[in-house]
Amino acid sequence: MSGGWPGGQACLPAARMALNLVNRRSDILPDYELELIHYDSMCDPGQATKLLYDLLYTEPIKVLLLPGCSSVSTLVAEAARMWNLIVLSYGSSSPALSNRQRFPTFFRTHPSATLHNPTRVQLFQKWKWTKIATIQQTTEVFTSTLDDLEQRVKEAGIEISVRQSFLTDPAVAVKNLKRQDARIIVGLFYETEARKVFCEVYKEKLYGKKHVWFLIGWYADNWFKIHDPSINCTVEQMTEAVEGHVTTEIVMLNPETVRGASNLTSQEFLAQLMSELGGKNPEETGGFQEAPLAYDAIWAMALALNKTVGPLRAKGRRLEDFNYNNRDITAEIYRALNTSSFEGVSGHVVFDAQGSRMAWTLIEQLQGGSYKKIGYYDSTKGNLSWYGNDKWIGPGPPADQTVVIEEFRYLSQKLFVSVSVFAGLGILLGIVCLTFNIYNSNVRYIQNSQPYLNNITAVGCMMALAAVFPLGLDGLHVARRQFPVVCQFRLWLLGLGFSLAYGSMFTKIWWVHTVFTKKEDKKDKRKHLEPFKLYATVGVLLGVDVLSLMIWQIVDPLHITVEKFTREAPKGDLDVLIQPLLEHCSSEKMNTWLGVVYGYKGLLLLLGIFLAYETKSISTEKINDHRAVGMAIYNVAVLCMITAPVTMILTSQQDASFAFASLAIVFSVYITLVVLFVPKMRRLITRGEWQSDAQETMKTGSSTNNNDEEKSRQLERENKELQKIIQEKEERVSELRSQLTERQALRSRRRPSAASATVAASNQNHSSQSPQCHHPSDPKSLVPPPGYPAPSTDNHAPLPPSFSTATSLYQTADAKMGRNNCHTGRLQLLYK
Repeated sequence: MSGGWPGGQACLPAARMALNLVNRRSDILPDYELELIHYDSMCDPGQATKLLYDLLYTEPIKVLLLPGCSSVSTLVAEAARMWNLIVLSYGSSSPALSNRQRFPTFFRTHPSATLHNPTRVQLFQKWKWTKIATIQQTTEVFTSTLDDLEQRVKEAGIEISVRQSFLTDPAVAVKNLKRQDARIIVGLFYETEARKVFCEVYKEKLYGKKHVWFLIGWYADNWFKIHDPSINCTVEQMTEAVEGHVTTEIVMLNPETVRGASNLTSQEFLAQLMSELGGKNPEETGGFQEAPLAYDAIWAMALALNKTVGPLRAKGRRLEDFNYNNRDITAEIYRALNTSSFEGVSGHVVFDAQGSRMAWTLIEQLQGGSYKKIGYYDSTKGNLSWYGNDKWIGPGPPADQTVVIEEFRYLSQKLFVSVSVFAGLGILLGIVCLTFNIYNSNVRYIQNSQPYLNNITAVGCMMALAAVFPLGLDGLHVARRQFPVVCQFRLWLLGLGFSLAYGSMFTKIWWVHTVFTKKEDKKDKRKHLEPFKLYATVGVLLGVDVLSLMIWQIVDPLHITVEKFTREAPKGDLDVLIQPLLEHCSSEKMNTWLGVVYGYKGLLLLLGIFLAYETKSISTEKINDHRAVGMAIYNVAVLCMITAPVTMILTSQQDASFAFASLAIVFSVYITLVVLFVPKMRRLITRGEWQSDAQETMKTGSSTNNNDEEKSRQLERENKELQKIIQEKEERVSELRSQLTERQALRSRRRPSAASATVAASNQNHSSQSPQCHHPSDPKSLVPPPGYPAPSTDNHAPLPPSFSTATSLYQTADAKMGRNNCHTGRLQLLYK
């Protein structure tokens, strides 16, 4: 029987050793002698093609082909099925050869390069790495290996965050790894490119206690010390850059002292091989590492052929009946190889479904410039044998990425407590003001200020101050699942508090403006104040807020969101970053809702300022504190219009945002309460008005505050004052009447002649001295003195008896004065 050998001359001594031993064994193919025909293709696919055809078309017929390099095996294995030949490789590691559809008759004792990947994944899991990076040379074998690794790490829950490749110059790829903060890096490239990569690694400082490199283990032990003119790094720099890297290498020599199918231990095999090589240095002999694989390949072929003898004999056939058109014998050889399982000098030999060798993996680490074995991994059993002698530059295995510690930003507790104290004092002040207003609601001065609206203002102020407490609560005080409830309290307390406090003040100023800025003919018609209209106005403003808040919470409810800030590096040489986080109350369309609310409130504030300005000079007893209300509106509007945009800008600064919002609420409430209630308290205390009204209430025997009763008492007081004035006037009229009677009696006792002469002379003198006095029949004599009303001839309603008596007396006196021709003495008596 013949086997073709179109390449891999470096392993030829090992193959000959195995073939000679097989031919001497009487229990293996006793009726046959195996012959090895070999050629060296120099791993050249073109040369291998020519040699393959020479082997196929020259005698004897070949049963199996045993190529070496991956490039040659690809060509040979793809063509071999046309001649029904089994291909068994000892040195091919390309993952592409695991394709059964493309290479249906291919087997190999050299494990696939993808066999490194289960070991790498096992190490990643051992050191708790979940994020890696890769850099590869752009060749088919490394691309296939990396594709397999990507699939395996994905199944293990490990992420490849960065994947770089290069053709000849790795400088750009290494810089990208540095920029992406790669820590755990898998490198797939040949030895010459490895020196280029690590020269760039040294330049970029991509090594040390924060980085780990995984390389292929089949480089020479001193690969980084070999002089290479293509790099400009010294041996010392290269040694520094590669220190601590980890390699994975297929176990090609059984580490255990076990005698296998050849009845040789691995050490005995090495001794015989060194004898065959004539004492040559193994490191200078090409293919020395793959020699055990070539040795076991011959044994796998021999054992498989030996296993086919029985089944073929049962079918009436023999191995020597094989030809290139006989598929039955090929199928028997395929089944025999596919089920092979024996102990060889390279370890346990077994093939997977793709015909690839399942083997152990050696794990080594470069420590102090030399490689140290730190463990083995058996991929067939998933067993990791660990020596525990791994050594790291830092205190232990580095992190797979910069450790990011999430740290929530919380509100300053000193600020929160300080503002809460002011808010609590403000609530107490609101309670005092509310109690004062309710207790003195019977006082006329308080009644004229619309106390029920002031009560609503005080309640709204206290609700707004209560919103300060949930506004300062965060994850430090409340569990995350309860935080949305705090968000609702913030919104509803502040919204309803504003509506009650500002709405009641706006209603007052609006009514004053409506009544006193109308035309004169319309003003009197609306002069009467109806309280229910004021309350209805406040109710409308409150209802609009409640409706808008309910729609907001139903359509787009508030929930907790977390804002991430730029990562911060703590002090010290720590491989960690701080990720600041801040919790917010937000909704999906937060800006839209805020725009609607702020727009509506802003219009109310502007309108309130306008109405306050328009009514600043109006004076009315119906609402006697409207000027104080206007001042409060000014302050509230200014603070709100400044605070709202500032807090939106400072939303990422929790302390500043809370300080602006809460202090604006506190100052607005304090100013409102002080302006509206303190003047009333001062007036009632200094003037004692509540005492006089209380005494008046005792006199009338009533304690009610009904407006009609109050008006009745007022009318009674005015009637008493008018009666006193009428009584004084009647006494004065009686006095004047008696004086007139005395003068008439004196005049009648004089002589008639003398009286006539005297009267004529007197009238003449009086006419010359007082030309302005005229006869009553003269119309000018009826003109009243300045400041007195003109006499009216119209019919009037009946007057009270007292008023009628006084009027008749005045008329009698005037008639007598007219009949005596405006005598000077009489005028003095009348107007005395």
